[in-house]
Amino acid sequence: MRVSRLFMATQREVPSDAEIPSHQLMLRAGLMRKVASGIYSFMPVGMKAYRNIENIVREEMDKAGAQELIMPAVLPAEVYMASGRWEKFGPEMFRLLDRGGRQFCLGPTHEEPFTEAVRDTIKSYKQLPVTLYQIQHKYRDEKRPRFGVMRSREFVMKDAYSFDVDEAGLDVSYQTMYKAYCSTFDRLGLDYIIVDADSGAMGGSGSQEFMVKSIVGEDAICYCSACNYAANEEKAQCGVPEVSDDVKNEALLDVEKIYTPNVHTIEELIEFTKSGPEAFVKTILYNIDGKIVAAMVRGDRDINETKLGNLYDATEMTLAAFDDVERITGAKVGFAGPINLKEKIDVIVDNEVSVMKNFIVGACETDYHLKNVNIDRDFEATKVCDIRNAVEGDKCPKCGKPLSMCRGVEVGHIFKLGTKYSSALNCNYLDKDGKENPMVMGCYGIGVGRTMAAVIEQYNDEDGIKWPVNVAPYKASVIPTKINDEEIMGLSEKIYAAICDKNIDVLIDDRNERPGVKFKDADLIGIPVRITVGRRASEDIVEVKYRATGEVKEMTSAEAIQAVLDAVKA
Repeated sequence: MRVSRLFMATQREVPSDAEIPSHQLMLRAGLMRKVASGIYSFMPVGMKAYRNIENIVREEMDKAGAQELIMPAVLPAEVYMASGRWEKFGPEMFRLLDRGGRQFCLGPTHEEPFTEAVRDTIKSYKQLPVTLYQIQHKYRDEKRPRFGVMRSREFVMKDAYSFDVDEAGLDVSYQTMYKAYCSTFDRLGLDYIIVDADSGAMGGSGSQEFMVKSIVGEDAICYCSACNYAANEEKAQCGVPEVSDDVKNEALLDVEKIYTPNVHTIEELIEFTKSGPEAFVKTILYNIDGKIVAAMVRGDRDINETKLGNLYDATEMTLAAFDDVERITGAKVGFAGPINLKEKIDVIVDNEVSVMKNFIVGACETDYHLKNVNIDRDFEATKVCDIRNAVEGDKCPKCGKPLSMCRGVEVGHIFKLGTKYSSALNCNYLDKDGKENPMVMGCYGIGVGRTMAAVIEQYNDEDGIKWPVNVAPYKASVIPTKINDEEIMGLSEKIYAAICDKNIDVLIDDRNERPGVKFKDADLIGIPVRITVGRRASEDIVEVKYRATGEVKEMTSAEAIQAVLDAVKA
């Protein structure tokens, strides 16, 4: 491709609304452009990189025995109502009416349509197992679209669905997809970790996420170096901590009311009382599908809203409104406490709080807290369970060694769905005895655009993107330093034509620009091999620079062509 004809506009300045490197570089390199909040167009250069990722995903799916099809993006409400997810998705689902008043949605995910298709096609156990997939647009009305295509409202996903006769068959299909995902992300050159995850709106008996390590990742990952346990923050288990003999033998003290004027937060309480955060228990009220619930964790812990919401199979969960807090507790926000609260609402207590003694809580009275409060003696819990986020140093639930933390970007997610959708949608098969049974399903997703951004997050420097060769939109760039010099242009055209003849994507920068401008654009876009044709063209000598390492070599034109072929084969 001739750069003079390339539909591309690069930017030198960092866009003001782009917070992370991938978002910044995808805009600066002209890979995409913003249409609206969370909605982007891919430009030709970006589309080529996108297609390279998509093709790797497709090759690995085909190799694993999955069959590709395509489903519509506009889907009728009935199928989601049958599975119970029309309401479960809540405000994230884009809903619309056709001219006849019939309800539809823009597909947020496609478990239901795939299940219907298999239900209407497969009747016998002899036709199973089968795995189907598509690479299709998805739509979710994200509350806070951010980080470019990392969290957008329209995105492309490869979603696959397996159908088996039993759980043993599902285990085989699941492992096949697991290996295909590993192969996919290995080919993309990603440094990833596989973690246990919450199944969320998909449901099912278990799931795992493929997370790319990144300091700007939205998700926290807890992992154990000793036993390879790994889970995302939503899923990481926090058990009941061991209690020292000192705590076990500590006497229960009398409750004291303390005056804490205008002290609302844990930080303010620490300063006011001169106590450590471990002396406090915070009580936070939530509205879970219209039901007000109190959650209690140690003062320096964060409530894991996924764990809490899962207790109630929540569709929508928010912090309780100030009016609700004051009505239920009798105090302003910041002074909620558990005493006498269970008579009005559920009180969910974290495991860690259950072994604490003589802690400080809100008094349910404005400007007051209570000291020396103890569970069972002073208040009753509706349920004691794990509702907090794991932190660095917590004990691994598998081996007991300390957990470590890092951040990551989810690029793939695999689920064991079981019969959740097949039972709801009557997707059954006849076994060898003629008995009807629900098919056992799995679901497997890869965010194609998100994966592209994750590659950029791991492969970039101050000059731009450093694409792995098999993802790069163009593998090489031929840069003549002077387009008016016949020898320079003649050798440039010769090298360009030779690489094109090998069916390798290559650019020739034939613009009437200074070499420095061309070099900057090539580095920004992330071209793996740059061939500069300049002052030694008459000697058939060119300069070859490798973007990944910065290594520069002088070569003959034939050697430079071979260098590109070697890079593509590597």
